[in-house]
Amino acid sequence: MTDLIYQSITGKKKAGKKSFAVLIDPDKVDNRKITELVQLTSEASVDYLLVGGSLVISNHLDEVVKEIKKQCSTPVILFPGTPSQVSRYANGLLYLSLISGRNAELLIGQHVISAPFVKQSGLEIISTGYMVIDGGAPTTVSYISNASPIPSNKSEIAMCTAMAGEMLGMKLIYMDAGSGAERPITEAMIAAVAGVIDIPLVIGGGISDPEKAYLNCKAGADVIVVGNAIEKNPSLIREISAAIHSVPVNL
Repeated sequence: MTDLIYQSITGKKKAGKKSFAVLIDPDKVDNRKITELVQLTSEASVDYLLVGGSLVISNHLDEVVKEIKKQCSTPVILFPGTPSQVSRYANGLLYLSLISGRNAELLIGQHVISAPFVKQSGLEIISTGYMVIDGGAPTTVSYISNASPIPSNKSEIAMCTAMAGEMLGMKLIYMDAGSGAERPITEAMIAAVAGVIDIPLVIGGGISDPEKAYLNCKAGADVIVVGNAIEKNPSLIREISAAIHSVPVNL
């Protein structure tokens, strides 16, 4: 296993550059859609492609990853909702621990079960402190995890949770308002969390326009993840990527 993806993320953070990751749900794409998305992401210089979701009910994860890899050289990182969502054809895997909840299964339990398979996969494993933030609507992850999200106005809880994740050895903190969130994570919370951790901060959920992505980066996000909005309007990839990559270095 290498750490090329993590070196890329941390290197960009160190240089003050922001990154854009497009999230692809295997249940919602076929080869035609993959070709369209890959072409758009390549033209827009998207930094990373995340593949996965809270529920993956189809059984063609391997095929989706292989098709993406065949068409582009952008790093493909798995964003697994369950331990079964592992494909050795990807470049890396976000090994998510739900540190914002109190469900031991998603904090460590499922990891114990999946560890041998994950280790044998040869993927670059990136331990990730996953924090679900209230986005104003129930999300799949909050329902499945049986864990309440952090209230959107409780920045101090988010700060302490992120600090704990970093001190426990997490390589990334990923704050997510959930797919199709009515309220994205506030800039105030992003700034508060970014100010107390040194590891990269990933933000996702409810980001549906270039301005929001830009403001999130200015607030302290290192990587912006967009999935749902792009499923509805793939042309947003160009606009959002341009906005993220236009953020002045070392604000």
